[in-house]
Amino acid sequence: MSQAPLSQAGKPAHKLPALPNLIFASRWLQLPLYLGLILAQGVYVVHFWVELVHLIEAALGNPDALGKLVSSIGYKADAPVTALNETIIMLVVLALIDVVMISNLLIMVIVGGYETFVSRMNLEGHPDQPEWLSHVNASVLKVKLATAIIGISSIHLLKTFINAGNYTDKVLMWQTIIHIAFLFSALAIALADRIMHPPAGGTDAH
Repeated sequence: MSQAPLSQAGKPAHKLPALPNLIFASRWLQLPLYLGLILAQGVYVVHFWVELVHLIEAALGNPDALGKLVSSIGYKADAPVTALNETIIMLVVLALIDVVMISNLLIMVIVGGYETFVSRMNLEGHPDQPEWLSHVNASVLKVKLATAIIGISSIHLLKTFINAGNYTDKVLMWQTIIHIAFLFSALAIALADRIMHPPAGGTDAH
């Protein structure tokens, strides 16, 4: 007597009818999107190192590198910039941190999205498995993404305030309002997730 084929989890594999199987297989259409995000992350890596090399060269007295840094961060001063100053270094470092945080966001979207919506990676027991991936789902992913976006927005707002002399009051006001909107959006997402998935033991037994 033949046995039913087993899935990777050791349970009997369930064969879907043709149409449901086609619909379920359509999740693989997302794979090129995640591959595209990996390429986008590669672009961020190149940009990070270009800016870092310019910063090191400017610190060593290269005027061309300094000019590229000043242009890339949008820094303006009353007198010509002939050497690195604390403000320029801080703006460049914040820009590098911004790239790292966006890269972290990309990793969460790529790994968490693939694991949640496409296919299991079977990373259980792997020494490099991210701690957050062990309990990731669509709700957890939304909260983590919202938190990451707030962090990125905070860096942008800090860069703007440090370089406030080159921005109008209207720009400063709207960036602050948008950041506050991100904060409230994240709180709303976290509150909705808590209501839909209350913590275990949250209600007392009578």
